Amino acid sequence: MGQYIVDFANWIWGIPLLILLLGGGGFFLFFSQLIPFKYFGHAIMVLTGKYDDPSEKGEINHYQALSTHLASTVGMGNIAGVAIAIVTGGPGAIFWMWVSAFVGIATKFFTCTLSIMYRGKDENGQVHGGPMYVIREGLGKSWLPLAYLFCFAGMIGCLPIFQANQLTQVIRDVLVLPNGMGTEMFNIMGQEFRYSDLYTGLILTVLVGIVIFGGLQRIANVASKMVPAMIVIYFLSVLTIIIVNIGQVPAMLGLIVSDAFTGNAVAGGVLGAVIITGARRAAFSNEAGLGTAPIAHGAAKTDEPIREGLVAMLGPAIDTLVVCTLTALVIMITNVWQTTSADGVTLTSTAFESAFPGFGNYLLLICIFFFASSSLFSYSWYGSRCMAFIVGEKKKYIYNVIYVATIIFGSLASLSTIFSLIDSAFAIMAIPTMVSAILLAPKVKAEATKYFGKLKTN
Repeated sequence: MGQYIVDFANWIWGIPLLILLLGGGGFFLFFSQLIPFKYFGHAIMVLTGKYDDPSEKGEINHYQALSTHLASTVGMGNIAGVAIAIVTGGPGAIFWMWVSAFVGIATKFFTCTLSIMYRGKDENGQVHGGPMYVIREGLGKSWLPLAYLFCFAGMIGCLPIFQANQLTQVIRDVLVLPNGMGTEMFNIMGQEFRYSDLYTGLILTVLVGIVIFGGLQRIANVASKMVPAMIVIYFLSVLTIIIVNIGQVPAMLGLIVSDAFTGNAVAGGVLGAVIITGARRAAFSNEAGLGTAPIAHGAAKTDEPIREGLVAMLGPAIDTLVVCTLTALVIMITNVWQTTSADGVTLTSTAFESAFPGFGNYLLLICIFFFASSSLFSYSWYGSRCMAFIVGEKKKYIYNVIYVATIIFGSLASLSTIFSLIDSAFAIMAIPTMVSAILLAPKVKAEATKYFGKLKTN
């Protein structure tokens, strides 16, 4: 079964989807005439609360909306995802992650602007945003099958299994096994698992359940406090490693660029494989075009769609261009990607231990705990919104019950199967998100012309 999932993920992440994500992002980039890029300063002013109005529709402010989404993106995709990208696609995959992030900035602007323009109401009269509402309100009921496709894929893609798997893995590799624990095993259907992994999964289930059953406000409050702290700790750690080895940085950056066009680091030297790897890992990292960001930003308290689009476009810049690049440089500077057989989060942990002998892996463990925990909180809300769209608000709690139950599964299952399952769901989510955004792009451009024109006159 696991191999079928892996094969399907490799098939669906082919050239057509690459054209949809990168080509669609390129379309947004040129169709907007780069206008959003000129207003990064204004986006930061919006983020700081200068334009907040509590009387406007929505549930959370601009900062909480971005924090909630960054809590899911600035996470395991930046630590484990980058490591997987380098192992499977070589340093050149990072270059294509940069390209994906650059066009992803434009994609986030369009998709998240639409999430405010075409918000829908639930049976209680509360407004919500996201690709499913954009499709229903913006394209009409004849397009509803596309909205349901997004929601069904979203309920799978937002499951916590990858975050739980990688957090369990690093706890096992850093704390459990080095201290002579984790040797006791149990058997299920012929497969052996560690009791220590099961216990980790149970503890995570309880912690996550306490937060997510408190609703969006509790998730947003926790995320808005955790995101700045976890980014600062991680930044200080990786910047220290980079500054100490600053002489190697130009060579590493040069290797990223040169390898991007050779494909020498992957089997057979296939350039297309490097591009696809970079695009897949960038999508997992910043989620531009997948549709989760519009769900978060669609809950913002604002009646100005363009403002939320501007705030949202900061995400890929922070997430992929900055955080992922720093992670990649640490892995490459320490050379662990060539000297060990480790993969995923264990590779990044090995890099930290190489740079900070004796405590580096513990330092990363602290960062990973915050990264993975914040992701676990945010994804539950995305998935529950997808379920609510299909079955209604009263039954959306069912998703959170399923969600916390799968944490244990994620703690025990293999990385390759889990990664491919989430990758497959993300790929399917991208189709409704990008198709609807491309069709409604002229509406966004008209709204942007009106907003920026008004901004100049004020």
